[in-house]
Amino acid sequence: MSSGKSIGAIEFSSVGLGYMAQDEMLKAGSVNQIIARTICSGKYLVVVGGSVSDVEASLAAGVKVGASAVIDELMVANVHESVFPALGQSVALREDEAGALGVIETFSGVSILAAADRAAKAANVILFRIHVAMALGGKGLLLMTGSVSDVRAGVDAAAEEARERGMLVSEVVLPRPCKELFAEYL
Repeated sequence: MSSGKSIGAIEFSSVGLGYMAQDEMLKAGSVNQIIARTICSGKYLVVVGGSVSDVEASLAAGVKVGASAVIDELMVANVHESVFPALGQSVALREDEAGALGVIETFSGVSILAAADRAAKAANVILFRIHVAMALGGKGLLLMTGSVSDVRAGVDAAAEEARERGMLVSEVVLPRPCKELFAEYL
């Protein structure tokens, strides 16, 4: 799922304008489409990856076309490599990796991507799930694990990112979670 070192995302309140903006985004730069789909609450999400300049050009085109429908946007020039597997839901934890559990919940899919990148860069955590908007009423969900201190640092960094965007719903650290909370990831 990796698509270059930078990633850009735009969340639209309109599906139709989302499709139109997606078309312009893909034409504006040599980017790879990572996600483009309808999401809960009748919104549309586009995530692209590629070089910094191509992603910047793609985002600019998407924002221009979908201006009145843009809910949130994101550009990360050097996205942490652990974001892609967690977003692709392809992380399988070993039982010995299931430590403290950190949970971040945001009001938008774009903001959870920004929060995940910030958590991964701030602490030695394993991002094992980034859930974007589907079956969440349009929200974003990030799950991470590691030592209690690392998970606390990761959650704090992710929560600060989401808070700065005005999108934080909740931040939780469970120091000794029941192993059943990790069951589908082991």
